[in-house]
Amino acid sequence: MHMRTTLDIDERLITKAMKITGEHTKTAMIHFALEQIIRKSNLKSLLEYGGKVHIDYDVNTSRGRA
Repeated sequence: MHMRTTLDIDERLITKAMKITGEHTKTAMIHFALEQIIRKSNLKSLLEYGGKVHIDYDVNTSRGRA
């Protein structure tokens, strides 16, 4: 689903971001930025589980090694 909207964005900021990321359009740059924000949030949520989940898994056994 796409939504057409008007944004008031600092031209220097978006131009610099486009050069850094290699995105060729402002729309692509906004999509990239939003995806990165969501990705960062998801990673932060995963990190909260650090040390709280115990997985009893033996790689050697799963690969048929004794």
